[in-house]
Amino acid sequence: MAESIANPILNSPYDPPERHFEVGPHGPTGEIKVGRRPSESFIPIAASKKGKKVGGGGTQQAMDFDLTGERREKNSLINELRGDVDLWRQRSYHGTTPITRKLLVHWADPNREDRVLFCQREAAETAIFLAEVAGRHGYKDWRRQIDGQNTAHNSGLPRVALKMATGSGKTVVMAMLIAWQTLNKVQSPRDARFTKRFFVVTPGITIRDRLRVLFPGDEGNYYDERDLIPPDLKGGLKQAQIIITNYHSFLLRDAKEIKGVSATTRKMLLAGKKHDPFKETPDAMVARVLRNFGVGSAKGKNEIMVLNDEAHHCYKDAPIQIVDGMKAGALSKEERDANEEARVWFRGIQAIVKRVGVKAVYDLSATPFYLGARATTGATSSLGP
Repeated sequence: MAESIANPILNSPYDPPERHFEVGPHGPTGEIKVGRRPSESFIPIAASKKGKKVGGGGTQQAMDFDLTGERREKNSLINELRGDVDLWRQRSYHGTTPITRKLLVHWADPNREDRVLFCQREAAETAIFLAEVAGRHGYKDWRRQIDGQNTAHNSGLPRVALKMATGSGKTVVMAMLIAWQTLNKVQSPRDARFTKRFFVVTPGITIRDRLRVLFPGDEGNYYDERDLIPPDLKGGLKQAQIIITNYHSFLLRDAKEIKGVSATTRKMLLAGKKHDPFKETPDAMVARVLRNFGVGSAKGKNEIMVLNDEAHHCYKDAPIQIVDGMKAGALSKEERDANEEARVWFRGIQAIVKRVGVKAVYDLSATPFYLGARATTGATSSLGP
């Protein structure tokens, strides 16, 4: 039986976790373990496969979780990368630009009035580590492994997932990433690692409106409200260019010429055509959604950073479960609708990459895996494709 835990809080939210509760085959045991809980996934096991020995040969360590009929897999990429980021943190963030280090020290200051949560710091630190430090100063180049996963699962889109628990402040992390990139670009305009253009995509209008706190000039913006930037650096943030939209903007619109035409007439005009000539082309859609960036010039190539909020809604295709060579079951209407919405979002970003390129895609979500396929535990912030 799982142990009931009266007080589950063991660690300060501002510092790296030092203890965790053990999770046994039947759930939490109540026993406290020293150290941070490793990141792991809980993956459903098909009924006909349960009880069979888990094969080896991969980098994941797996075991059956008897209570739920799931398999537990330790996420080796995340756990090992955390180790490198932790070591880098202990070494005072060496290997970064002076601007970056000043921001990191500011965010980590224990004497701040409004302290940054550790999960927020670690998410930003991980993104910074990958962009500025990985592959140098004796650290492994984790980008190669991430690129390989993106080739396999994301059609090569340069995605990095920052997993944070619901309510832990993903919007603050977005502001931290925007500040880091913008201030470095202002200081070193020729440095290709940085940009001042940010395209933020959300799953709905409500979330889009909530993210207006990312605009430096708006009243109540997070840079001022959360004291995210040292006073002597604030002026440079004014150069940030930010577009916030929801994924529906990626839908190809009807051309003006077709408006008012009946469905019957439209069907006749489209007879025998593979593509709808009365629909916006993907290139035209990109020009529309990025018009405030003035896309189209060679100068703007690969100068956009994409930030996906609630990014678990953006994927190429949901996996189809196969049991003994047979499809596990038909998708429900809700699942089919979710898949179609995800494709619109995913293809929209693909179109941007094809037309103007992007520097990086940062996914922020509490669920960085296909919905219904697996769940993760032990992560205040984590990284993976």
